[in-house]
Amino acid sequence: MMLYPRVSLYALMLAAAGIPLYIHLPRFASINLGIGLGTIGTILLVIRLIDLVQDPLIGWTVDRWPGGQAMFAVVAALGLATGFPLLFGLQSGPAVAAQLTAILVLLFSAYSLGMILLYGRSATLAKEPTPAALMTLAAFREAGMLAGVVVASTAPAVFLALGAGGQGYPAFGLFLSVLALSTAAITLPIWRRPPVLGVKLSMADLGQAGALRLLALALVNSLPVAITSTLFLFFVEDRLQLTGKAGPLLVLFFLSAGLSVPLWARMSRKLGPKTTLLIAMPLAILGFGGAAFLAPGDLSGFALICLASGAALGADMVILPAMFSVALTKAGLKASLAFGLWSFAGKLGLALAAFAVLPVLERSGFVPGAPNSTGALTALTICYAVIPCILKLGALALVFALPTEDRTP
Repeated sequence: MMLYPRVSLYALMLAAAGIPLYIHLPRFASINLGIGLGTIGTILLVIRLIDLVQDPLIGWTVDRWPGGQAMFAVVAALGLATGFPLLFGLQSGPAVAAQLTAILVLLFSAYSLGMILLYGRSATLAKEPTPAALMTLAAFREAGMLAGVVVASTAPAVFLALGAGGQGYPAFGLFLSVLALSTAAITLPIWRRPPVLGVKLSMADLGQAGALRLLALALVNSLPVAITSTLFLFFVEDRLQLTGKAGPLLVLFFLSAGLSVPLWARMSRKLGPKTTLLIAMPLAILGFGGAAFLAPGDLSGFALICLASGAALGADMVILPAMFSVALTKAGLKASLAFGLWSFAGKLGLALAAFAVLPVLERSGFVPGAPNSTGALTALTICYAVIPCILKLGALALVFALPTEDRTP
């Protein structure tokens, strides 16, 4: 049975959908649509406020109707297949901000449903609901996620090289639509597995299972990556002046993350998840901090930073969701509602990052794709490299405070 490869494929689809929302969107909206950075940050925060209610509700719905897994999976894919051609087909105009907001609500809703289903049904999708099987599932799932990220990172540049207009984005939207529809068809069998159900969830249950502190860690830990994801294209194109190199650097970053996943999974089984995170997180801090000292045109230096910070991301992606899933499974709790909260924590990090740093850059005089003053570029460097270091230190402190876990058998 092609269970885990199909899980990887569904994860690939979601990751390929997430990259445009988390990385391409700020630059696309500012340059192609002419929307100010402050307005983009506000739009993302408004959508997160919707998610505050929506994501837990989606998780509750998935738990309430466990027999509807296949339907939920198809609905998520259809939402992505509809939304991306609309998003990348937008043209600048007086109502473009409202149009962008409506399309993003559709896309983030579909993305949330898919992510909550994929992560919340971990016990169902694993061959057996044991910590070892859940960690194996996590490795396959995150490998698929990282493959999707590589595909989405390179696709716009590939379409542009093939002669597509609009910087390759309209063709990219159609490609994502086809990917979502084909994935929905191929992966349908995994959603027909009998669901593994838990008991009703409450905040007290989450606290007793140790899941609340993991939720807090997920939120704080998401902030540094959210900031660097939001500003990545700006930093590469405008600060480092590496025109045309953003795609290959993104691929290098996520390939490093993907290749590191088996290493982190194996290390977690031998040393325990907490110890593994304590090894990985300082690597991320070195990567963030090192970017502040790069000179314009330093391709090799930034490539090394992409390797280091990508490897650190691999640990975050495979270990933290697996720790959360193990905590829920051990306590016998319904997971989809809990992963609704988990999904919201991650997306809240993106919104807070965008709402905090994009207006700061706008006030500093930073303009994407145009000549910028030294002060504006310094502000970009501080936002991209220094602030994430401080936030990652906060996440590291939260990991130190976690109880020492038994090694995964």
